[in-house]
Amino acid sequence: MHGSVSEAAWSPRRAGVVAWVLYDLANTTFALGVGSRYFGLWLIEDRGGSDWQLSVTTIVAMIAVIILGPWIGALTDHLGRRVPYLVGSTLVCVGATAMLATWGVVPSLVFYAVGTVGFHSGAVVYDALLPDVSTPATRGLISGIGVAVGYAGSALALGIGAYLLPRAGYDAVFRGLAVAFLLFALPAFVWIRERPRPRRPGRAPGLRSSPATMVRAWREAARHPGVVRFLVGRFLYTDAINTVFLFNAVFARLELGFTNAQTDRLALIGIACASLGAVVAGKAVDRLGPRRVLNAALYAQLVGLAAAITAALTGVQAVGWLVAVGGGAGVGAAWASDRVFMTRLTPSHLLGEFFGLYAVVGRFATVLGPLVWALVADGFGWGRTAALGLLGLFIVAARVVLQRVDDAVRYEEVSG
Repeated sequence: MHGSVSEAAWSPRRAGVVAWVLYDLANTTFALGVGSRYFGLWLIEDRGGSDWQLSVTTIVAMIAVIILGPWIGALTDHLGRRVPYLVGSTLVCVGATAMLATWGVVPSLVFYAVGTVGFHSGAVVYDALLPDVSTPATRGLISGIGVAVGYAGSALALGIGAYLLPRAGYDAVFRGLAVAFLLFALPAFVWIRERPRPRRPGRAPGLRSSPATMVRAWREAARHPGVVRFLVGRFLYTDAINTVFLFNAVFARLELGFTNAQTDRLALIGIACASLGAVVAGKAVDRLGPRRVLNAALYAQLVGLAAAITAALTGVQAVGWLVAVGGGAGVGAAWASDRVFMTRLTPSHLLGEFFGLYAVVGRFATVLGPLVWALVADGFGWGRTAALGLLGLFIVAARVVLQRVDDAVRYEEVSG
């Protein structure tokens, strides 16, 4: 027993739930506005950069997150506080975002890397706060609502871009996105009430001990049934999802022949489908369990990829719109269900540490995915459509790996 407040005795405050949900909206403005929609096009289309530059910068940032993620998670477990680290990570991301497109390509690539590190480091802490704003009976629903409201952040990011880009340029877009991120993150800084978690005795883990912390965390994970296999499966499907997310605007514009306006509409349809998929999935998680919902999400992703490939090969642009339906619903359902799945597999006193690993496998995937994309599309000269097809195989492999992971509740949930 690693705490004193049982799950039954914990009652999350409504203001904390609202704040947690709003933070999903806040950080999605960066995820879509910077990571998916505008930075790649600014670099490649506006400044004549390459897929390689975006891929290498993303890989460098992800290596940093791989080092920092388990350390931040273990540190918050040790100190018994998570919100202060959410604040710090968010401010790093907001500051870096505001500097994008200010001093040219190289400085912007550096700021993009720093902002990406801040974004993903904050996500480690944010996901680990889910049990603080929910109970087992509401966890799926709140996770799903968070994802759904988060996609409103995607719509907000597109709105900021649509208004500012033709009037003031990319630098103004990135500053607008930074302001939106900070504005909607502020309630989480103030309103989230954490469960009482006593500080653990001894010295807090230092950054220099991060490699040792990661090794120890993986060894600990291997002691808990299903955790490592789940993380391997998550690595595989996240590889596909994140890489498609990174290059989807480029693919729509340059492979499907969509205009900027059509690309925005495609994104908006995807957002609507993802939001609806997340809410439906969240409710289904509480009734059916996260495993079944995650499997359905992976099948929906395959439908979206198949539509994109068909549209690119046949030139039938209308088929490309189905990407938003299958892909959008699948992404929303995946993010609503998989973090709940993780809480089912993890003892509460290791949530920060294991969510650090959860982030690490996602970041390893974000290293491998852009590398595979760049090798297939540019290195081997097979094109972006072939790269997209290869990513579909990662989702198939993920489904096979997850086949043997059940989602039974393994531990009494306590704080500390």
